[in-house]
Amino acid sequence: MAFDGIITCAMVKELQNKIYLGKIEKVYQPENDELVFHIHTKTGNVKLFASVGSAHARLHFIEENPKNPPVPLAFCMLLRKHLQGGRIVEISQKDSERIIEISLETLNELGFNVSKKLIFEIMGKHSNIILVDMTTGKIIDSIKRVSIDVNRVRQVLPGKEYEYPPVQDKIPFKVITADQLGAIDANSKAILSQVGGISPAIAWELTAKKDRYGFLQQILESIASGTFVPRVYLDEKDVPQEFHITDLTEYEDAARRMDFQTLSQCLAYYFDNKASSNRARQKSHDLVKSVTTTLDKLYLKKQRLSEDLLKAENSEDLRLYGELLTANMHLIKPGDKSVEVVNYYDNSTVKIPLDERHTPAKNAQQYFKRYGKAKTAVKEKQIQLEEVDDDIKYLESVLSYLNNTDSIEEIEALRTELIETGYIRRRKTTFKEKKYKPQPHRYETTDGFTVLVGRNNKENDYLTLKTASKADIWFHTKDIPGSHVIVQTDGKELSESDIFEAAAIAAYHSKGRTSENVPVDYVAVRYVKKPAGAKPGMVIFTNNKTVWVNPGLPE
Repeated sequence: MAFDGIITCAMVKELQNKIYLGKIEKVYQPENDELVFHIHTKTGNVKLFASVGSAHARLHFIEENPKNPPVPLAFCMLLRKHLQGGRIVEISQKDSERIIEISLETLNELGFNVSKKLIFEIMGKHSNIILVDMTTGKIIDSIKRVSIDVNRVRQVLPGKEYEYPPVQDKIPFKVITADQLGAIDANSKAILSQVGGISPAIAWELTAKKDRYGFLQQILESIASGTFVPRVYLDEKDVPQEFHITDLTEYEDAARRMDFQTLSQCLAYYFDNKASSNRARQKSHDLVKSVTTTLDKLYLKKQRLSEDLLKAENSEDLRLYGELLTANMHLIKPGDKSVEVVNYYDNSTVKIPLDERHTPAKNAQQYFKRYGKAKTAVKEKQIQLEEVDDDIKYLESVLSYLNNTDSIEEIEALRTELIETGYIRRRKTTFKEKKYKPQPHRYETTDGFTVLVGRNNKENDYLTLKTASKADIWFHTKDIPGSHVIVQTDGKELSESDIFEAAAIAAYHSKGRTSENVPVDYVAVRYVKKPAGAKPGMVIFTNNKTVWVNPGLPE
């Protein structure tokens, strides 16, 4: 990711053009590491987004409205107190560093003008957003507090005087001379270690340029004039690989390039589409990890139960040994470790191990006792195995939903479902959680039939058991975790094309999304039942038919 000093410089230019003398109207904090500022400017209202996440730290304008928590977080409340109504009087970059400073004039509680500075340090896992009182130079607060236990060199705490991050022994790209740049060895490591504010991609680019100094000057001139062209480089699967405001030779031939009118549009596209920094993926990571860990334990438990059940089922020899010992007590001598007797069922000779400490009668009793325990174990292990199978099927369906969604709302609904079913603990919150409202996916077949698709197991139950009429048709992938799909028929017959379209939708909303020729069962809803005590989304059905389709959605 190339949010280097050059990108920072270009973003400062964009900020200056858009929000200089703007007024901060609202401040929101959608996540612990994100802020959104609603700013009123002479050309209209804009939204400035900032993130200090280690994998996606950045600052740029956005169009959408991120979902906010019901109760504002503490840092958000503090910023509202100090900045709401404040006017932006200066926007600058600290030297060639990845630090953007926004100075504001605002009123204090007594109505006097005070100066505050909002400092955005965009430095990977060390990123931070810090509010500083310009009169005293002291920190009011920060989105990340850094104590002496975390960093002995530089603490970021309320009341401490603000200090910039330690300066590296590099020459800033803004002030480096042609002679200084020419004296550096022509390899990217050497350039990166001696030139400040550039990314590895730019360091590699400088190794290939005959006129290194001219290349840097062209970039600075394009920023000053606002003529730079932000671009994102995509691989063959259209996954963003890199972004910048200048050509990157190593990507030009190997990747597809997308140009953007503004740097903010470029950054928004890159981070929204980059899997490693996608907000939804970040949000679902802990759920996926928790479900996967639980599934691994259940797979192991199932394996051990199956092995124990197999041993218990092969226990007829224990009964036979007990019978044969009872019938041949006279052949056993005190201290014998085994005895050979004739099996009166098939006249074969059987060697029976003995415990020399016990009498022949006691040995026979022990075999009968072990046989009785084995028979009891068969019933218990079968019950346990069924319970484990139900848990596995349920969690595999949840994992399928998590892997198939990019919606934060759907992820939170799945989190609630896992809490209610007892698989994860409820998080401590200071607000009352909203009542769950089913909002299934909606599609329409070519013939105009409405198709409803559950986004999680709770919605599956709602659709199949409460919404659907008995005459509606229920679809589900055969032996594959997936959504319940309901086609609302209004008493009409489905054509063959309708059936295949609905089946393709069911295959798409399942674990088999990336497969071909996926089997899908379908049946009238009247034949679908939910067993008593079954987990969310778990049903049984009869009279079904099966079709094989390729997953897909209606055009």
